[in-house]
Amino acid sequence: MPTLTITPDSAFAILLKAREFDVKVAESDPDSGSNPSDDDSVDALEFTKGDETLRELLSAIRDLNDDEMLDLVTLILIGRGDYTLDEWHTARQAAAEIGRAKVPRFVIDIPLVSDYLEEGLSLFDLTLEDYLDDH
Repeated sequence: MPTLTITPDSAFAILLKAREFDVKVAESDPDSGSNPSDDDSVDALEFTKGDETLRELLSAIRDLNDDEMLDLVTLILIGRGDYTLDEWHTARQAAAEIGRAKVPRFVIDIPLVSDYLEEGLSLFDLTLEDYLDDH
């Protein structure tokens, strides 16, 4: 079993932020003058200029050190089924080829990335339920 350099806390924090990001949709009414109570807070599920969810997700990824970033991408690749856990080192090499500067964009461009990360973490017996129970 490979040893993770990314902490479960960091991985699950990114997973949860990515899950928030995954559900966002394009802005449907950019010129509405309404407030959240008028529109049932639908705007919270839409991308807007200066979207905090995206900024926070990108920041969390950029704050990782090189090894943690490689682990994050490797977990996603394995969770997506591109590699098996037995191919950890090969998957990690593929993650390294992306390059540190491109990793944040790579991660956010994957639809349902939070599901893949969750699947990858589950292979290490790390579950979102346990994480949430502990926090």
